[in-house]
Amino acid sequence: MAMLPFCGYNMADYFGHWLKLGRQEGAQMPRIFHVNWFRKGEDGKFLWPGFGENSRVLEWVFRRCDDESETVDSAIGLLPALGEINTDGLDVSDGAMEQLLSVDDDALRAQMPQLEEHLARFGDDLPAEIQAQLVALKERLS
Repeated sequence: MAMLPFCGYNMADYFGHWLKLGRQEGAQMPRIFHVNWFRKGEDGKFLWPGFGENSRVLEWVFRRCDDESETVDSAIGLLPALGEINTDGLDVSDGAMEQLLSVDDDALRAQMPQLEEHLARFGDDLPAEIQAQLVALKERLS
């Protein structure tokens, strides 16, 4: 959403366009993955080594797209199961991987007012499907 100030048209209509495409017969919408490369441990250091090692996560994404990987459920969707991301030769502890592959439900609950405020800016133009996902997320976090 960082690009919102630069968009030349109603973003709610843009969201609706993609949702409409997804409803078309035979539509094969892309899978969406979210990555936070910048999570830090209690010592303030990055948990993931980054740079060239990011390809290890992308390797999991490709396997996931082929339904060849294990996942665990979370409030925001499916996450790689512990051990699914190749860490051979890396100095990344099991504890760091557990942190990286976890979702802090309390932090998500604390961010809900910001998310609601952001989506409210689209008013009645916000597609019902997105509003329904917001409600479902709140239910999963309750």
